[in-house]
Amino acid sequence: MVRKIGSRYTANQILGRGSAGTVWLGEGPEGPVAIKLLREDLASDQELVGRFVQERTALLGLDHPHVVSVRDLVVDGNDLALVMDLVRGTDLRTRLDRERRLAPEAAVAIVADVADGLAAAHAAGVVHRDVKPENVLLDMQGPLGPGGSHPALLTDFGVAKLIDSPRRTRATKIIGTPDYLAPEIIEGLPPRAAVDIYALATVLYELLAGFTPFGGGHPGAVLRRHVTETVVPLPGIPEELWQLIVQCLAKAPASRLRASELGERLREQLPLLAGMPPLDVDEPESEAEAGYEDAPAAEPEAPRERVRRGAVPLVPGAAPDSNRDTHTSMRVPGPDELAGGARGTARAPRAAGAPRPGSARHRASARRRRITLGVAGAALVAAVGVGTWLAASGDDAGATPSDTENSAPATP
Repeated sequence: MVRKIGSRYTANQILGRGSAGTVWLGEGPEGPVAIKLLREDLASDQELVGRFVQERTALLGLDHPHVVSVRDLVVDGNDLALVMDLVRGTDLRTRLDRERRLAPEAAVAIVADVADGLAAAHAAGVVHRDVKPENVLLDMQGPLGPGGSHPALLTDFGVAKLIDSPRRTRATKIIGTPDYLAPEIIEGLPPRAAVDIYALATVLYELLAGFTPFGGGHPGAVLRRHVTETVVPLPGIPEELWQLIVQCLAKAPASRLRASELGERLREQLPLLAGMPPLDVDEPESEAEAGYEDAPAAEPEAPRERVRRGAVPLVPGAAPDSNRDTHTSMRVPGPDELAGGARGTARAPRAAGAPRPGSARHRASARRRRITLGVAGAALVAAVGVGTWLAASGDDAGATPSDTENSAPATP
């Protein structure tokens, strides 16, 4: 299927589908291009189209070796499209799905490339807002870097911002992918450059460990962990690299490094990581795997396909996208929800068979304890009252008239 995009471009073949639109292999006046055609409902939103045009100058001005350049923005009837450089390769998510985790040297080299691209964007006043493996492309035709890594380029600049219009999300919604959302976004604060650093540090953790630091389970639980939990250490990597990750995952945005600093510091770590194999770490159990519910033990099941955590489609009930472009519009949790559960609840060690704090089983147990304590307290109060009454009644019953008379004061 071939279709015209504006007057200058032709879309020839679908490369992938995402929640925000479809990516096509296209042709323009200067040769092959990638065309991201946004969904029709987005194209029909006049407010979004206006924002799209306003972002044109900033997006076209991004020119860096580690950024997929936007060549043109097309507004034509029902078509709303970003025309970008064509990168011959794959995305980082596809490589992660294939290898699960990368050798530290390759992981750090890829993230350093992305940090350099972010530094250029931030210097131009552009915040990406949706840094994740799906939006990192690996140029298979580029020269190999440390650890055999291919050059990494960050793509989809501006898409999250375009979708996040005030009318579309209002003040009670957030845009992003749960596993990579910085705490300040979850708490409803405006996204600044530091949110990209937090997301990129999450990507680095995932490349090293094979899972994200706060992912797993319901998206609401993932959001709460970003705000309330500390990151679980990764054994086997140099302490200085670990401290870089911890600093960039700080809850306070001001505590994180800038993109330029992060790229420089990561490259300093590369000689220490040469030849180091991928880490051997276990992914935390899900609630169902850990047996937190009260259901009886079931027969062992056949091995299930490993499902990547945290990806939620923009459209409820939609099938997973071929390129896993997972912008999410979610309600911002209230302060009481964010405060729910103790710090580190999801991964805190527990005695065998103990319920997970905050789970239904844990709440039921707490209710039973409160009822038991309430009944015991009432019984104790009743017992004390009866004892006092009996003591008083015994004194009165044992008194004689003479005793009573003798106790009265003498009259003159």
